[in-house]
Amino acid sequence: MEYGICVASRPDDIGYVVEAERLGFTHAWLADSQMIWSDVYAMLALAAVRTSTIRLGTGVAVAGTRLAPVTAAAIATINQLAPGRTFCGIGTGNTAMRIMGHRPRRIAEFDEYLRVLRPLLRGDEVDYTFGDVVAPIRHLMPDDGFVRFDPVPPLYVSAFGPRALDLAARHGDGLITSVPPDPAAVRAMRSAVAERRAAYGRSAERNDFPMATLTTIAVLEPGEAVDSERVKQQVGAFAIAALHYSYEQMAQFGRRPPAHLADIWDDYVAAVEETPLDRRHLRTHLGHNCWVIPEEERFVTKELIERSCLVGSPDQLRVRVAELDDAGLDQIVVLPPLDAKDAVIADVARELIGPSGVPFVS
Repeated sequence: MEYGICVASRPDDIGYVVEAERLGFTHAWLADSQMIWSDVYAMLALAAVRTSTIRLGTGVAVAGTRLAPVTAAAIATINQLAPGRTFCGIGTGNTAMRIMGHRPRRIAEFDEYLRVLRPLLRGDEVDYTFGDVVAPIRHLMPDDGFVRFDPVPPLYVSAFGPRALDLAARHGDGLITSVPPDPAAVRAMRSAVAERRAAYGRSAERNDFPMATLTTIAVLEPGEAVDSERVKQQVGAFAIAALHYSYEQMAQFGRRPPAHLADIWDDYVAAVEETPLDRRHLRTHLGHNCWVIPEEERFVTKELIERSCLVGSPDQLRVRVAELDDAGLDQIVVLPPLDAKDAVIADVARELIGPSGVPFVS
C-alpha cells in the first residue's frame, strides 16, 4: 500500500509537503478549488522546488474551470520542475463548480475534455474544438525548457459513479476516488473498472491501472473511543465533507442519503436550507476539508466517522489496510484538517508506514 497526502492548497503549508516526503509518503495531491483555496499550480511549483522524491500532482484539477490545453501546459510545466514526479488528477468539479452555483461538467463534456487532454500530456497533436472552430493543436516548443512531456505524467481520472468510471477506464492511467474504506466497496469498484478496461482493449492488470482513494486516518490511543473529541478534531472535516456531498446528490439528482445518515439527515438538511436557494452554494461547503464550522459540529457522529474514515488502534488499522490492499486498493490518500494535519501524518508514518518509509505488513 502506498500512502499519499491531499493538501488544501495554501502557500504557508509547503512545509507540510516537505515533511510528508521526509516521513515516507509517496504522493502529494494538491487540491484545486479556486473559490476556497490558493491556486494549485502555484502550490505545485513551490512544492517541486522544495522536494526531491515525493510525486506531485493535482488532487484533482477541475475540467470546468480550465481549458484542456491550459491544464496540459500547466502539468507539463510542473513536470519540467519535477521530472518524472508529476501526475495529473482531473475531475468534473464536484466542489469547485458547485461553490460557484454551477453543476460539475456533464459526462459527455468530460469525455471530450479527456479525449483532448490525454494526447496533449504526451506532447502529441490532437483536434481541438474551441467555439465553433475545430483545429489541430500541440505544444510548439516542447524541447526548449518551457514544458516536459517525457516521462509522460500519468493521468488519474476522478470517478465515483458508473459513467465516470467508464471514462476513467477509457482515458485514464489510474483512478482517484473516495470509496468508503471497506474491502467490498473497493473490490466492486476494481471489478467494474477492470470490466470496462477490457471492453476498451486496455490492460485490466492492477499494475497498469492503480487505484487511489481519498479518506483520512486517526490512530486511536489505548482505550480511546472512535468519537472522542481528539478523533473528531482529526477526522471531522473529512466526515462532514462526505455529508456535504450527500446533500448535493440529493439536491441535484434526488438521491436518498446513505442509511448511516438517517439519524441526522433531516436536521442537517433543515440547517443548510435556512440559507436561501440563490445563496445556498455559498453555504453548503463552508470549511470544506479544512475545519468543521461550529453549527455542523453536532453532525460529526460515530456512524459518520466509521463509514467515511479509517479509525482504529495501530493493529486494527494494519489489518484494515491489508484487507483494502487485498481488495485492489493501491494508495490511501490522507486528507486531515488543517489544524491536525501534522499530528495525523506523524501518526500514520509511525504506525503504518514505518521508519524506513516501507509500509508495515500486518
